[in-house]
Parts: sequence; C-alpha cells; structure tokens
Amino acid sequence: MLARARRPTAVVCLALLAFDASCSSVKKREPQSLRPDASGAVAERVQGVTLRDGTEVPFDSNVQAFVNHDTLHSVVRGVGYRVAVADVQRVWIQSVDPGRTTLAVIGVGVGIFATVVGIAVALKESCPFVYSWDGTKYVFDAEPYGGAVTRGMERDDYGDLEHLRPDSAGLYRLLVTNEVNETQYTNALELLVVDHRPGARFEMDEFGRMHAVSAAMPPASARDQDGRDLVPWLRAVDRLIWEPTPPTDTAGPVRQEIVLTFPKPRGATRAKLVARAGTGLWGSHMIREMLAMRGSAVQDWYAAIDSSRQAHDSLVAWNVREELYVLKLDVAEAGGWRTRGLLPGGGPFITESRVVPLDVSGSVGDSLRVRIRPPSGFWALNSFTVSYDDAERPIAVDTIAPLAARTHDGRDVLPDLAAADGRYYAMPTTTDRATVSFRAPPPRVGTQRTVFLHSRGYYRLHLDERGAPDVAALKRLIDVPDAAARMTAESYAKRQVAGTR
Repeated sequence: MLARARRPTAVVCLALLAFDASCSSVKKREPQSLRPDASGAVAERVQGVTLRDGTEVPFDSNVQAFVNHDTLHSVVRGVGYRVAVADVQRVWIQSVDPGRTTLAVIGVGVGIFATVVGIAVALKESCPFVYSWDGTKYVFDAEPYGGAVTRGMERDDYGDLEHLRPDSAGLYRLLVTNEVNETQYTNALELLVVDHRPGARFEMDEFGRMHAVSAAMPPASARDQDGRDLVPWLRAVDRLIWEPTPPTDTAGPVRQEIVLTFPKPRGATRAKLVARAGTGLWGSHMIREMLAMRGSAVQDWYAAIDSSRQAHDSLVAWNVREELYVLKLDVAEAGGWRTRGLLPGGGPFITESRVVPLDVSGSVGDSLRVRIRPPSGFWALNSFTVSYDDAERPIAVDTIAPLAARTHDGRDVLPDLAAADGRYYAMPTTTDRATVSFRAPPPRVGTQRTVFLHSRGYYRLHLDERGAPDVAALKRLIDVPDAAARMTAESYAKRQVAGTR
C-alpha cells in the first residue's frame, strides 16, 4: 500500500538537495547529506525515488542520501547507488516526530523544487492535516476541504482513512493539525464505518454517496497530446504519479490533453469513473498568488463570496471553465466530445479516490473514451479505473459522531466538532492541534472494514493585504480563458530564473 503521510517539516530536507532551475543539473557545491536526527526532534530522510521511466527505487533505511553536483547518492540493498538528478521524477521523504508520535511520507516532484531553494512548504496553501492512529503512531491520512478559501466556499469532504485502527480501549483516534500559514475552521467531523465482504471495494463521490466499485477496470490505453503512453502511470494506486510542471515556454500551450480508453460492455449506459487525483503542489501555491493579487480588497471579495449566491456561483463557474481545481470529464460520443462529469481536486499531498458517475449512453462501440485537459502544474494524477453497474451493498454502515475532542493545551472542543452548525474549531496558528476520538463499532465476523472521514469546513490564508488590487490582472483572469494557467507558467518561469542566480 502506498504510504500517504507527511508533515511539512519533511520538506525542509529538500533544501539540501538544492536543485537548480533546469531540473537537469544541481548547483555545484559541496556534497550535502540528509541524516536522521538523533536528538529526538523531527527526523527526515529520503526514503526513495521514482525515476522518469517509472522505476521505483527504495533506499535503505537509516542511511545518508546526498547530492553531489548532478548526481543523487544513496544505498540500495547494502550497495552504493547513484542516479542523475535529471532522471528523477519524484523524491519520497519520510518524517518522524517522536514528540507527537507522527509519521509522514510525501512524494515531491523534482520539477517543482527546481524553482525553490529553501523551505518549500511555503508552496502548500490549503487544508488541515488529519493523522490516523494505526495502533502504534499517528500516520498522515487526510487533507480535507481543499480550495474552500472562505466561509462561502465551505464544503463537505469524504476521505478513506487507510491507516486508522482502534486503540486498546476500542477507540478510533485522529490528530487534527494546522501546519501552514492560514486559519482553519473545522465545522464538523464524523466517521462512516463500512463493513463489507472481504475483497469488496467501496468509494465515495464528492456528495457523500457511496458506490460499489469492486469490478473497476484500469484503462486499456492512456495517451497524452504527444502520444506518450501513460498507462504505467495511471493504471493503479501506487507511487507513479503524473504531475507535469508548468511549461517553460509561457507563450505556448498551457494544458495537457490525455485520452483514456476503457473496455465497455455492450449496452452499458452508466459508468462510474474512479479517479485518484488531486491538486498539484504548484497549483496549491497559486491559490495564494491569485488571492494576493486582490491586495487591500481581498476582504471585500471574501464578504461577497460569503453573502452573495451570485458571486459564489460565478466563482464556481469560472473554476469549471478554467479547470484549475475541478476537472471536466469529456466522453467521446457520435457527435464529438461531451462533458459528462466533473472531478473535484484535493490534496496536494494526499490524492483521494473519488467516484464520478458518467452517462455513457452516447458512447459508440465496445470502448469508452474519456478525455481530460488539465492545466499544467495544477493536477497530480495517480490512477483512473471504470466500473459498470456494480450493485453490491455493504453489510453495514455506521455513522459515528466524535466522543471527545481536546486541544494540545486541554481545551474541550467537542461542541465545535459535534455537528455541522455555526460553531467551528478554529486553528489560527501552526502550533494548533487537537485529538479527536470515536467509539469503534465491534468487528463483525466475516467482514472487512473501510472507514471514511466526513469533514466540513473552510480556511483563510494569512495574506499581506496592504497593497492595491491588481485590477487589470484580475480582469484578465476573469475575461480571458486560460489566463490563470498562463499566469501560473509565467510565475513558475520567474522562479526558475531566480533559482539560477
């Protein structure tokens, strides 16, 4: 199973890698190493890499990894290993905090960190982090309500808690933390405990509806606009995550185009697309850049979104048009491509599975073709599968309200989290955290269990609101299709230039 956990301090160690802007070489300096911290403080290490050809290389534990010029060095199965940085697609970093008993593992695209020499957690701009107790430690397991940047955008989120296990007292325990420069407002938390036959699979859609997808099939074909075969990257939940960076040519195309082809039973009119995807790290960072453009007028914008249905709906429509944090799913029909579903974003450090029901009655032949056109830098794509008419039912579904919720300094915040109402557990600083416990239902004989977290909330970034709004740039974003993606490419290119100085 892919470890999905992280703490933002894990990213600090990447500063030692000091990738330059080209991704193909490293600034010439003395070799830098990554070592576990023996002092009891947070310890990070490079756990392994994914290469550009799709090869996964796990490094030996408790060894140094370092970069010398353009080569990354480590140890694999007791033997020295080295690889050109240009051949690395993703670096996997493990972080352990003994004080909080937390474990985190994240994957970071080298292309993103090519533009940043320093603490790159500053790129991450959304969501509280939820850690699940796995029996011995807390493991990073969810990033709820990403993109809900003000109260008017507050939303529900549903995520599979893959690591959650009951403790010795029969309790499920979660650790909820704020680890970025924002104030987070969590309205409610509850668990959906699903017992089903062994081997069955259930996933949620964005509206909290549960779907059986035990018979989901991977794509027979997946190709991008250049004809590149993406099936190895998009067929399974694993460490192969397709995350193109923004283009270096800011005048050229700013979107990818990927066509997925799936087998389709004769006569099928409905399909369930199961996608594991999320917001890319650079796309997460662009939330801050776009809000910062509003300067001293950002509070007025918040007020409009919070109080006006028209303003809210206009923002949603713009997001659908631009596909920055929601992705259109186009189905090939006799008359051409037609949008039949929308895939919400999430993350960027955890990609959750989401089900999107599709009308495929217009799809001709024995294949289903689905097209996506993600703006480069905004999406990280892990897997896509399709299920048809799977009518299996779970044996039981228990909705579990929190039993207790206390902050790190002992405050009781259970009333803030017990129901979706006007009360919120607010976390304004990066030291805020709370432990939330739930009574685990007794296990049912002959069943397998899946637990989903249902959360609801929003957040507000901490911005410098002193400048005048950039009215011309904001108008261009609204009026010109793909202007946001092009601005993202320009911002990325500027970071690259700065990284070479």
